[in-house]
Amino acid sequence: MADVFTPEKRSEVMSRIRGRDTKPELALRSMLHRLGYRFTVNGPGNRSLPGKPDLVLPKRRTVVFVHGCFWHGHDNCPGFRMPKSRRAWWRAKIRGNQARDLRNENELRALGWHVVTIWECALKTESARNWLIPRLRDLLGGPPPEIR
Repeated sequence: MADVFTPEKRSEVMSRIRGRDTKPELALRSMLHRLGYRFTVNGPGNRSLPGKPDLVLPKRRTVVFVHGCFWHGHDNCPGFRMPKSRRAWWRAKIRGNQARDLRNENELRALGWHVVTIWECALKTESARNWLIPRLRDLLGGPPPEIR
């Protein structure tokens, strides 16, 4: 199937896909802040860490990545469907993203960081967020300091 857009229009459409401050990221930040967790988004060391984590909880030596289900190939998720056109290219693209994610995770663990990945589908609906909230304490290594 041919692309419905001209190359120029496709470039414009793709340029509007956000890499930071996405809706799932903002939802997670709001949720964590309400629960009492403190984190940095643009801290001095955040961007120098492998993979440029979305959130860093420095006191806990924990980094959080918010992965989009499509771009990172979330298995068995309704948010991930392999496109029907250019399947080989997309398969290579998504596998490359997954390999990079694993490499970054391993590098961060080797540096002594605890790595947490939250998928977009866990933040998409209110019921999904309600499912995630009680699990955050376990994922982040316990309750925030103010609650202990």
